[in-house]
Parts: sequence; C-alpha cells; structure tokens
Amino acid sequence: MREQSCPDCQENSVNRREFVKQAGATTLAVGAGLQLAGGTPLAHGAAPAASESSVKHLYETLTDDQRKVICMPVDHKLRSRINANWAITEPTIGSDFYTADQRKLIDKVVHETTSGDGYELLQKQMLADSAKGFESYHIAIFGEPDDKAFQLELTGRHLTLRADGNSQDNIAFGGPIVYGHGESDPKQNLFHYQTKRVNEVFHALDADQAKQALVPKAPPETRVKVQGEGGSFPGVNVGQLSPDQKELVESVLKTLLAPYREQDVTEVFRVLKASGGLDKLHMAFFQDKDLDDDKVWDMWRVEGPAFVWHFRGAPHVHAYINIGVMG
Repeated sequence: MREQSCPDCQENSVNRREFVKQAGATTLAVGAGLQLAGGTPLAHGAAPAASESSVKHLYETLTDDQRKVICMPVDHKLRSRINANWAITEPTIGSDFYTADQRKLIDKVVHETTSGDGYELLQKQMLADSAKGFESYHIAIFGEPDDKAFQLELTGRHLTLRADGNSQDNIAFGGPIVYGHGESDPKQNLFHYQTKRVNEVFHALDADQAKQALVPKAPPETRVKVQGEGGSFPGVNVGQLSPDQKELVESVLKTLLAPYREQDVTEVFRVLKASGGLDKLHMAFFQDKDLDDDKVWDMWRVEGPAFVWHFRGAPHVHAYINIGVMG
C-alpha cells in the first residue's frame, strides 16, 4: 500500500505573531543585493512587470487597518520562511477582510506571475488541496511598491508565490518558492509530468553516469540553501555529459519552468549563466520511496552553485525552488 501520511501537510494556519514564535522555522536569506558565487551582480529589470503594477494598485486600495495586518517591512523575517503549508498572515483571500475588487487584484497578480498554462495548473492545484481553492490562501506585502525593494507573497497548502518586480539582484522569483499537490497516486498528481520528463535524463545516461546519478537517500526537502561555488552537490555532474545529453537537460529545465512568466524564466537562466551554466549543475535521483517500485524515480534534485530544485514526489509532491540566493 502506498504511504499516505505527510506531517508537513497537517493544517498549519497560524497568525504571524504565533508563527514567528515557533521554533525551528526554516528560513533562507532573501535580502536585496546578494552576490552569486562568481560575484557578478545581475541588473534590475528596466520596468516593473504587470503583476507588480497590480500589487501597487492593490496596496493603494488597502485601508490603514488592513495594512496593519498584511503589510510588513521588506526585511521582516516572515519573508524568508518557507514551508509546504502555512499562512503568512491570518486572513484568507476569500474572507471579509478583503473587498471583492481586492480579491480580483490578488487573482490578477497570480495570473500575471505565471504563464497561461501555469495559471490554470495552479488553479487546479489550489482547488484540489484547499476547501475553497484560491480563496483559502493568504498574502503579505513587504515594503512599499514605490520603494526599490518590495514584494507580495502568497502562501497556503502546497504553494508559495512571489511578485517582486525583479527588485532584488541575483534572486529569481523574488526568493524561494514552493509548489505541490496532495494526490498520492503519481499518475494522478498534477506534477507527475515533471518527474517523467526528468527521468528522461536518467534513462539517457550510460551505466557509469547512472551509477553517479542514483543516490540512496534524499536530503530533507527544505534543505535548499544555495551553497555557492564551494558546495557539495549530489548526483551526476551535467558538465560531464555529452552535448546531446546536455541539450536534454536544458529542455527539461524549460519544462520545469513552463508554469512561470517569461520574465522569471529569463531571470533563472541569467542566474544560471552567471554561476557557470549547465556545466555546474548536478542531477540526483533518490532511491528511497520509489512509488510503485517502478524505477521511475519520484524524488529528484537539480543543484548547482546558485540553483536548487528539490522535488519530493512521495507520499505526494512537495517541490522547493531556490535560485540565485546565497544562503
């Protein structure tokens, strides 16, 4: 019988004061101006994206009482917290705390930070994993939209999204993000297509490469601090693969990134290039918790000096992405 339990997915709707007090919170550095391993800063975007204009519009509609609850300084510690299921602030999007127009603006931000297909995918995930779908999620705004650094962050079960207008050097997506789906049958899970694509790389490896790529046990899912140039990365080094194998890896990365808007995808590849490119990445496939014992590796990780994509597919999907952040 397939394992069903997932302690990380128990209801975890706590208000921000209680949340800050919790011990053992997983935090990652997401401050502005951090450098990549090579020391090369990346430029800010020339103009704010549509989603950031929507964040500004939303911010302007907030009352003083609303701002006291969901608005925080840009360096607030909650901005660096990651988890597969948590409430960054207490009000849900569907509650009376927000007006109907404000809910539409929040939805617009989600739409504008994703691709068309990605938006539909996340709508399905939210509806599957939360009683009221999108309305069950939570937001916070860090900083002010007129400042250099600001960010809207959305959290809830199996999802963390950020809209920051590329206001931070070297940090893709504005910081670590999370996605997942509570369906335990891998063939029914919304993100199993990613596992199938990543496994194409494994099946393209020769025997020696496959031996390097296959790792007995996965690290904890939240261990996604970027290590920099001197880091130790599990799995096979992409730099040792043949040109056609590298082309497959790049194609797979584009599949993984397809749910997100073009601006963020471009930033990811810019960070990757500045930190050594594909040749610096490693790919690991973890033997533990192979669902259905079918040698389709449900747990995998792509990692390099400024790149971590950790996919935990058992008992269901939790994925953590951290690109460009020195931790």
